[in-house]
Amino acid sequence: MRPVLAALALSALSACAATQSAAPQTGTPAGPALPAAGADTCGATARAGLIGQPATALERVYILGPVRLIRPNDAITKDELAGRINFGLDAFDRIVTISCG
Repeated sequence: MRPVLAALALSALSACAATQSAAPQTGTPAGPALPAAGADTCGATARAGLIGQPATALERVYILGPVRLIRPNDAITKDELAGRINFGLDAFDRIVTISCG
């Protein structure tokens, strides 16, 4: 009887693990990953290769000017700085969007 209960417990745990990994990623910003060509006032398209990289990849990139990292559920100000580059991060700290403002 105990081996059967142990097998059932392991099956239940593996089902939970599969369900958690298949859950949608929360905090992923919707919309385009890069600004439109006319709206790129901060050089975001030149940084397109960073999309999908961990946020720590920014430590190896020299960016002259203001930078803002935006994580899920972060409160952000409404001020617009044309030269500021914004990196939108997902719940796993990967860069998913790059925008100006």
